Amino acid sequence: MKKRFGIDIDGTVTRPDTFVPFLNDAFQLNLTYEDITQYDFYPYVNVSKEDFNHWFLTNEPIFYKESLPADGAKEVLNAWTASADLYYISARTPHLLDVTEKWFAKHRLSYHHLELIGSHNKVATAKKLAVDLFLEDKHDNAVAIAEECNIPVLLFNTPYNQDPVPNSVIRVQSWHEAQTWVRKWLQVQQV
Repeated sequence: MKKRFGIDIDGTVTRPDTFVPFLNDAFQLNLTYEDITQYDFYPYVNVSKEDFNHWFLTNEPIFYKESLPADGAKEVLNAWTASADLYYISARTPHLLDVTEKWFAKHRLSYHHLELIGSHNKVATAKKLAVDLFLEDKHDNAVAIAEECNIPVLLFNTPYNQDPVPNSVIRVQSWHEAQTWVRKWLQVQQV
């Protein structure tokens, strides 16, 4: 029986440094990817939170349209379609479904289901969709999903997710490392 993978999109399937050029351009900054040591961008800009949120929401479709897949993501994800159902669970809001579907088509990425929940709280959706494994870049999401769903979570290592993790959260450096871990995990699951 095929396993069901829950997969975050932004910072996991897309490159985690996607937003840095947009921030630098809009707010006249010189940030590098390594400078982003927390998930929330607001502390890095010199405008009010309200102005930042307005800028982000206004430009959100552009960010998602122009993001690039993370190195190796396309090859690994497309290879997994033979052994797993790929359920993408994203904090993007539902009105971005068209942009998201076009992005997947443009980059020829396979999927079985797209769920845009408009919230970073993915536990309820992961439970509802009965995923067996999750792939994520946001630290607190990874920990909550692992602990509350009692499933392994692969956490793609970034400068902004360096807090400690429980044993059920496995840090990976790349999509190819994730593929190796999943291959071994699937072998154990079949026994």
